Amino acid sequence: MEAIKPSLSLFFFFFSFVLIVPAFRAHIAEFDEVWQKRAEEARKIALETYHPNPEEVTDHFNEHVRMALEGTNSTRRDLHKYNGKCLATNPIDRCWRCRSDWAQNRKRLADCVKGFGRKTVGGKFGRIYVVTDPSDNNLVTPKPGTLRHAVIQKKPLWIIFDRSMVITLKQELMVNSDKTIDGRGANVHIAYGAGITVQFVRNVIIHNLHIHDIISCNGGLIRDSVDHIGLRTASDGDGVSIFGATNVWVDHLSMSNCKDGLIDIIEGSTGITLSNNHMTHHNDVMLFGANDGHSIDAIMQITVAFNHFGRGLVQRMPRCRWGFIHVVNNDYTHWLMYAIGGSSHPTIISQGNRFIAPPTMAAKEVTKRDDAPESVWKDWIWRSEGDLMMNGAFFIQSGNPKAAKRYSRKDMIKYKSGSFVTRLTRFSGALKCVVGKPC
Repeated sequence: MEAIKPSLSLFFFFFSFVLIVPAFRAHIAEFDEVWQKRAEEARKIALETYHPNPEEVTDHFNEHVRMALEGTNSTRRDLHKYNGKCLATNPIDRCWRCRSDWAQNRKRLADCVKGFGRKTVGGKFGRIYVVTDPSDNNLVTPKPGTLRHAVIQKKPLWIIFDRSMVITLKQELMVNSDKTIDGRGANVHIAYGAGITVQFVRNVIIHNLHIHDIISCNGGLIRDSVDHIGLRTASDGDGVSIFGATNVWVDHLSMSNCKDGLIDIIEGSTGITLSNNHMTHHNDVMLFGANDGHSIDAIMQITVAFNHFGRGLVQRMPRCRWGFIHVVNNDYTHWLMYAIGGSSHPTIISQGNRFIAPPTMAAKEVTKRDDAPESVWKDWIWRSEGDLMMNGAFFIQSGNPKAAKRYSRKDMIKYKSGSFVTRLTRFSGALKCVVGKPC
C-alpha cells in the first residue's frame, strides 16, 4: 500500500507545528515554558514513533488474528461454541485473559497490544498505585489515594482500584506519561463530570473502565504534574481526548453519551491502538484529526480493532483526516448516518469488518467523504477487503487498486473475513474480572 513518504511527512509536521501550536492549544489557557517544552518533546517522539511502512504493521496484526483463530476452532459452524475454559477470542485477549493469575501478574497486559500502539507499555516499569478514594475535590493539590493524584506523578505507575467506584471528575483528568489505568477486578465508572485528557505525553494505557455521561467543564487551574499547575479553558466533553500524544492504547472500555466525542485523536498523535471497546448511544463517536488544514496529522497512524459499534450510534466510527487508519475486525451493528468518513485524503484500510446497515435507504453507504468532489477523492486510498456487508450496506472504494496492493513487500497475509467478527468482538467493553479466575 502506498504510504506517505517520510520526507514529506517531516515537512508537513514541522511546518504545521510552527503554525498550529500558538493558535490551537487544546484548552491550555497559558502556553507557558512547561507546555512549550512538552509540545517540543512530543513532536520529537511522534516523529520517532511514525512508521514509514505502515503496511508492515497491518501484516503483523493480521498474522496474529490468524493465529488466534487457529488456536480455537475457527470454522463458521462453531462461531457460537467454545472448547476448554478460556473464552478469549482474539489475539490481544488471548495474551492474558486465559490466565487465572492475571491479578498477580497485571503487567503482563502491557505485552499484549497489537497494531500501531504495539510499543506501548504504560506503567509496566513502575510500581503499583492503588486508588482508594473516588473523590476529586482538590484540583491543585490532589489528595493521595485519588485517581488524579496517581496520574500526575512523574514516575511510571500501574494504577489499580481497591474497590468498585464512580469517579466524577471536576475538570479534565490530565494523565502524565508512563501510566496504566487498569480497572480490572473492580467496576469503575468515570461519569457525570469531565473526561480523560492525554496531551503532549507518551506511553499511556487506559483499560477496563466505563466512561459515560461526560460533560463540558469550565476549566481553571489544574495540576497536570507534581511540579506544574496549568490554567485550562473549558473542556469539550470528550470521553478520552488524545492530543499530540504517542504510544497510547485504549482497550476494553464501555463508552456512551459524552457531550462531544467518545474518543478524539488529534494534533499529530500517532502509534495508537483502540481495541475491544463497546460504544453505544452517541452521535460523533471518534474523530481522528480536527481540522483539514492541520497537516501535522499526516503522521497519524491508528489501529481500530475488535470494537463493537452498537446501539444508538449515529456517525464517525471513525471520521478521519490525513493519516493512515487500519480498521480491522470490528462489528458495526448500528449507525444512523454513516460508519466511516473523512476528508483531506486519509488512507483507510477496512479489513474483515461486519457492517449491518440501518433500514433507512439513504444510510446504507458505509463511507462518507467530506469537502471534496469525486474528482479529488477518487485518488484517496480507501479499501475494503474481506468486509461482510449486510442489510444492503456498501463501501465505496477509491484510490489506485494496484497502488493499494503494493503495501507489502511480502505477500499479504490473509486476514479473517467479516464472518468471524462475532467471535472476535464477543467480549468487547469493560470486563467483569474476578480475582483467581480467568477474566
